[in-house]
Amino acid sequence: MSRRAVILAVLGGLASTSVTFTVFNVALVDIAGTLHTSSGVLTWSVTGPLLIVGVAAPILGRLGDMYGHRKLYLYGLVGSLACSALTAVSWNVEVLIAARLLSGVGGAAMGAASWALLFGVSSKAERTRVLGWWSLVSAGAPVVGVAIGGPVVEDFGWRWIFIAQVPLILAALIANVAVLKETERQGREELDVAGALLLATGVAALLVCVEQFNSGFTDPLVISFAGLAVVCFPAFWAVERRARFPVMPLEWFSMPSVALPCLASFGVNFAYMGGFFLTPLFMEQALGYSVGSAGLYQIARPLVFAIAAPSAAVIARRRGDRSAAVAGGLVLVASMLGFVAVAPGSPGLMILAALGASGLANGISTPSLGALVAGAVDNERLGSASAVVQLASQVGVVAGIQVMESVQASFARRGPLVGSYHYAYLAGGAAALAAAVVALAIRPAGQARVAGAAYSG
Repeated sequence: MSRRAVILAVLGGLASTSVTFTVFNVALVDIAGTLHTSSGVLTWSVTGPLLIVGVAAPILGRLGDMYGHRKLYLYGLVGSLACSALTAVSWNVEVLIAARLLSGVGGAAMGAASWALLFGVSSKAERTRVLGWWSLVSAGAPVVGVAIGGPVVEDFGWRWIFIAQVPLILAALIANVAVLKETERQGREELDVAGALLLATGVAALLVCVEQFNSGFTDPLVISFAGLAVVCFPAFWAVERRARFPVMPLEWFSMPSVALPCLASFGVNFAYMGGFFLTPLFMEQALGYSVGSAGLYQIARPLVFAIAAPSAAVIARRRGDRSAAVAGGLVLVASMLGFVAVAPGSPGLMILAALGASGLANGISTPSLGALVAGAVDNERLGSASAVVQLASQVGVVAGIQVMESVQASFARRGPLVGSYHYAYLAGGAAALAAAVVALAIRPAGQARVAGAAYSG
């Protein structure tokens, strides 16, 4: 099959599964009413999949390297298809949350496999651009989902957005079955079960601990999970040192060309997603915007992200992936400072500019950070490498949401409401600045050669 057919099929599968992400958040109130529960309980249907992706990605990425990424990607599509159908017919909140949690497994499988499949038909010089398309679909599909799904929810009910999603995923599944060829496998290797279990448990404990950050450091749940993480990670390290086929090569942690892009990805996602969840509340509670108006403004962020992501290749071609990552971090700092400057009575254009800057920053930095990691590892480890980036990103997402919300809540108890949000954005700006500094320290593997290559595909 042609290179273009493979790229379109893989990106089509990602679009079909991510199109309902944002509209699901918008429909939470209606879902709560239908299932006779509270929006607070339903937040697990939003944060739960994020946690699952962080836990499952490293193991699934390793399985893809071992047994083939085509198989892993198709399993992810099948799982997502089943989760959409189950969500559509959910008869109580427990079933709904279970379906959404399982969707996180499908998302982790597809995220880990998609890199290897796309890179398999692309040269190293094209990786930043391909990841730009990947980011465009990941950010753009939810925008389309809000535009189309919002009226569907209002006129027909929330279940119909998932009923409509089923044939989309089914069509993507058929296309990928027909188009994709299996990647090279490491079938003679075995999964390090002990290492996989320790890593999964440690990551799960860390993410739950961060997710419960608002409860305080003295909360028994936080203490318990923090203790579990402290035990699991050293044990994982000890087991992996003796493992014949480790889940994750330990040398990656000492390789600046891998560790630093992952750390920068953590900081970028901390600020971006922390602001993503905080801004609607800022606009509604502190600035007096209606829920509908605040929701429309939010489209600016992922829309600019989707448009900007492919342009990362242009910056990378001229200045290198490191420069693109640094530029993205600095633009994100400007975005956070833009929100700090917003006050009651400020023109809506200021909010749109700050939102657009966030989308621009993530669109520029995300593809280049991924390409930097991919360029530092062997091709047969691309699944594991993409999973490591996913893990760093997801920890950043969860940490950013919890920490920035906690900062806002803390200052709201001691001073003006508007000022409390400003302090939260300053925390996000600090994380973004740290990401830019870390990105500046990256010395990419073969950067001189790759940066000078022609992006001609």
